Amino acid sequence: MKKILIKAGFVLAFVTLASAGFAQTKTPEVTKRQVNQQERIQQGVKSGELTRPEAARLEAREAKIQHDKKEAKADGVVTPAEKAKLNREENRSSRAIYRQKHDAQVRRH
Repeated sequence: MKKILIKAGFVLAFVTLASAGFAQTKTPEVTKRQVNQQERIQQGVKSGELTRPEAARLEAREAKIQHDKKEAKADGVVTPAEKAKLNREENRSSRAIYRQKHDAQVRRH
């Protein structure tokens, strides 16, 4: 009986450590913001608030954030510094989307 309890304890400890390791690579807030900003860009193109070149630049910025997110996850741990960097990039991207949507340029139909 003791052996079974000890083995169960080891299995439980392993599963706990493994799941804790996976939890450190999750970035749901960044993913949520990426989806939101993609929708904002698409809405801007659809409404004519964004020109095609503006949308392309904003999409490139979002692609860089996605690349940086993959790099942060590559070693299996997203550190607080990496999360802060991704958050700063998302903040800058959000402001750029706002500025481009509210400037005087309008796509002509």
